[in-house]
Amino acid sequence: MNIISTHNLSKTYHHKDGVIDAIKNISLSIEKGSFVTITGASGSGKTTLLLTLAGLIRPTSGSFSFLEKELTHVHDCELAHFRRKNIGFIMQSFALIPYLTSLQNVMLPLALINTPKQNQRNIATSVLETVGLEKRLNHLPRELSAGQQQRVAIARALVNSPSVIFADEPTGNLDPTLSADILNLLKTINQDKGITILMVTHSPMASEYGNYKIKLQNGLLEN
Repeated sequence: MNIISTHNLSKTYHHKDGVIDAIKNISLSIEKGSFVTITGASGSGKTTLLLTLAGLIRPTSGSFSFLEKELTHVHDCELAHFRRKNIGFIMQSFALIPYLTSLQNVMLPLALINTPKQNQRNIATSVLETVGLEKRLNHLPRELSAGQQQRVAIARALVNSPSVIFADEPTGNLDPTLSADILNLLKTINQDKGITILMVTHSPMASEYGNYKIKLQNGLLEN
């Protein structure tokens, strides 16, 4: 089953220096349960493609569907609701709220879908245990190492049981040893939970974790 499909997906930006074709005529199909890596030179369109597939950027033309639901032209409110229920995000910068504990950061997505407060706590605690942070529930981000902060971010992405996790350079701020730890954790999540992962990376080592590889060059799929 294809979880994401696109047809001639393009995104154009109008800049004072001219038109920028960030991605051009991207047609692809991604099977449920895949670990997808998106690579390419700086400026090749990797993050634009990722954010467009996640419904955070509207394409200029073309179409894309998610779980066989056409999302290209749905209303912003419907798209936001779909993201909250089906998608998790992991960013290079961790994007944790600095004044909230690990547990509170992970509970946030559950609050957005109106999960009862006690259930939020129980689910978030369980997911933090899954990523090995059962002893760091009440720590603030500044009290955690970079690797631990990224594990909190992964737990937050997992907590709503998403169909897909989108990861934008998730090891970009980590040293090689921590990078391998995070990549192995993502691979375990992919294999054990069957969650599809789409990961943008500039690292050749990280790209090898994918069983489906997308390479972009100047906004185009590279064959």
